[in-house]
Amino acid sequence: MPGLTTILSHESGPFWQFVKYGVIGVMATVVQTGVFYALAATCLPCLTADDVAVRFLGLPSATFTGAEAWYVSRGMLAAYATAVGFFISNVFCWLMNRWFVFRPGRFRWYVEFGMFFGASTLATVIALGTMKVLIDSFGMMTTFAVVVEVLVSFLVNFFVRKFCIFKG
Repeated sequence: MPGLTTILSHESGPFWQFVKYGVIGVMATVVQTGVFYALAATCLPCLTADDVAVRFLGLPSATFTGAEAWYVSRGMLAAYATAVGFFISNVFCWLMNRWFVFRPGRFRWYVEFGMFFGASTLATVIALGTMKVLIDSFGMMTTFAVVVEVLVSFLVNFFVRKFCIFKG
């Protein structure tokens, strides 16, 4: 097994690269989810009383009648909260991927940054659309829909970042 210095370097090989990507992905997900729940429990209230996060974490819930305007529906408020978390977690994720996972340099840093955010935006739009449909059309619990959203984002992002943005 290689030493910690080798594992943390860009020379760690494909297995360790994927492991580091996963660890950083988990950390970025914690950042995004933390921001999401902070907003969902306060200024963008989109958690209902039966939500797992409300029941187990004691977060406040909101009441929805179904007559709210589209821009204040539970699904849209969840999407807004996720979008803010997305931005904050992606700055963190870009820096960590650049330092520990992928070899930067295929593009100038600002082009790489723009492509990173572009790929993340595409993946997030797809995932947010999925989340909104699961919540609004199928009545899925917000927390479960967020789990699906995270999984969709993770898979799309890894392949685009590895093969299109960074050197590998």
